[in-house]
Amino acid sequence: MNISRRHLLASAAAAAFVPGTAFAATDTQIDALFAQLSDALLVDTPELATALALDKGKRAPLKSRLSDASWAHTGQDHVFCSDWLAKLKAVPAAGLSADAALNKAVTEYALELGRDGGRFGFGQNTLGAAMSESAGPYVVSQQSGSYVSTAEFLDSQHTVETKADAQAWLGRMEDFAKVLDQETDRVKRDAGMGVVMPDFLMATTLGQLQATLKVPAEQQRIVGSLTEKAKAKGLGDYAPQATKIVADKILPAMNRQLAALAALKPTHDAGVWKLKDGEAYYDWLLKVGTTTTMTPDEVHKMGLEQNNALEARMDGLLKKQGLSKGTVGERMTALSHDPKNLFPENDAGREQIIAYLNKLVGQSRSQMPKLSALKLKAPVLVKRVPPDIQDGAPQGYMNSGSLDGSRPSIYYINLKHVSTWPRYSLPTLTHHEGIPGHAWQGAYLTETGKLPLIRILLSGFNAYVEGWALYAEQLTDEIGMYEDDPLGRLGWLAGLKMRAGRLVVDTGLHAKRWTREHAIDWFQNCTGSPRNGVTSEVDRYCASPGQACGYKVGHTELVRLREKMHGALGAKFDLRDYNDTVVKAGAVPMTVLAQVIDAHTAALKR
Repeated sequence: MNISRRHLLASAAAAAFVPGTAFAATDTQIDALFAQLSDALLVDTPELATALALDKGKRAPLKSRLSDASWAHTGQDHVFCSDWLAKLKAVPAAGLSADAALNKAVTEYALELGRDGGRFGFGQNTLGAAMSESAGPYVVSQQSGSYVSTAEFLDSQHTVETKADAQAWLGRMEDFAKVLDQETDRVKRDAGMGVVMPDFLMATTLGQLQATLKVPAEQQRIVGSLTEKAKAKGLGDYAPQATKIVADKILPAMNRQLAALAALKPTHDAGVWKLKDGEAYYDWLLKVGTTTTMTPDEVHKMGLEQNNALEARMDGLLKKQGLSKGTVGERMTALSHDPKNLFPENDAGREQIIAYLNKLVGQSRSQMPKLSALKLKAPVLVKRVPPDIQDGAPQGYMNSGSLDGSRPSIYYINLKHVSTWPRYSLPTLTHHEGIPGHAWQGAYLTETGKLPLIRILLSGFNAYVEGWALYAEQLTDEIGMYEDDPLGRLGWLAGLKMRAGRLVVDTGLHAKRWTREHAIDWFQNCTGSPRNGVTSEVDRYCASPGQACGYKVGHTELVRLREKMHGALGAKFDLRDYNDTVVKAGAVPMTVLAQVIDAHTAALKR
């Protein structure tokens, strides 16, 4: 893999990663800057304060606000990043402790991503977008925009314990209407520069908006959720006030957004190559997604090579199941259509899936002593993706828990089509989203207090986060969790193959000018997955270019680093130590992780 070491390899900061390095008073100086930057980020992104349960005390006013989504504000993000970079770089790395040097390197990398995104004056190319896996060309799409996120954010993360909390909810509803109009203004602005989502994304987006607008104001989830939470705490009936805000402000703003989108004239072109500076833009998105300097051609080649290797492995396993005719994709399609592998296509089937996922979380939790010595709690709540946003939502995703432990990690699964989820596909998804995947890695950030707040706020390095989750899937196979479940092992390999296929499809769409139809056909043949699920995946890559590449690039680097460490230590190598070293590094760019592992290996060899 052609991973750049430019960040640290030749710098004094690299030496600072070695445990025990002497340090001067500059730790105090940079810690003060980290605290100031953290405060600035929380003020700028009140939703993040709520997600981490930091919207209390002196930060309580943040609980009544949503982020400013205007271009006047968003367009200055790169200036904010440049200014903070200058402040951090003024602190000499050579005088820092190992931990402080690592924190400095990680924070600077994140700020550089935000600074460099400012070259592209449209869409979502900010520091926040880069850290939330949401960077992309379209302010509003089938999976982005406040119409998708705000109701779910309030429902799942805004706590209501007091009347002040309920009033804060109403304040955020007022802001919701403002944000919708700010986004609409940016949609029009971007369209003037030729940035319009393709017609197939537009169709889904319009459909979701129209479906939301058909729901009467008093029945909107944002009203019902507040009403239920307030009544449960004996705070009174907030339904009339909330309904009035929805009817008078939110729905009219949503109608204006719908009208603005419907007035646009999208093309069918799927990739960002169609945009001005499209090649450079995709290079930046690929860096955000992978935290490497790999080119689109290198990523594409990696995907093809790994897809072929995984296909050969799956072929052997399928033959052991008596499935020898047709391509691997065709045989996996046959498995996915076999009624014995499917849950009922109804609400009872959905309930069965949720129950099965909870059982799987318990099974993987019981195996964690084989993989880690960290003894994290990592609570996980399994929920269905809300039906009002399921058309454009990913197939599965995780929202991390709060810092104070008041809210667990939430593992969402998209159950629009139950047939998307053959039983054998669910263990690996659960290992990815839950334990030992996202929920476990995220729990180190929220439970231990080992990392400064700035590292938690800037913990969205996609290749690390998604690479760890994919590596976690591999770990469950390595400790024998599929010994009595050959179809489950096939499901894991199919998921791994799908991630390799993503490298091909994402670069195909955005660098090689593939059509959406070609991408869907290729991907379905690659995975053997149901076409509706494949279509949703491809559309996701069109809206968030580069993000899908982080999974397999990150996984590949984690495996490479483990093999390198094992080779250097021999009998002294401990799997749990490697896993915990990765997790304790916190979310970092892959370039920086290589330095952490190399320094840890060198220390163990002494």
